[in-house]
Amino acid sequence: MKSRSAKSSSVRNYLAVFEPAEEGGFVVHFPGLPGCHTQGENFEEAKVHASEAVELYLLAMCDLGEELPAPTYQSIVVNISADLRK
Repeated sequence: MKSRSAKSSSVRNYLAVFEPAEEGGFVVHFPGLPGCHTQGENFEEAKVHASEAVELYLLAMCDLGEELPAPTYQSIVVNISADLRK
């Protein structure tokens, strides 16, 4: 996809969170891009849709003249266990 402005001509990275959907596949959301969500029937499809969703989201922001959110360069994601037997 070609960029529409000089602002969007560089590669930007954003954190994508992939969560298993109850009905199968994955739901994807982007903490740094409010309202940007997508899904896929499997992980590979969800990754493709995620890339498309971010590009469309950012291009829409450019078209509206809005400032693009800062890219996410580093994030730490871990699972935290809770012992409820206490």
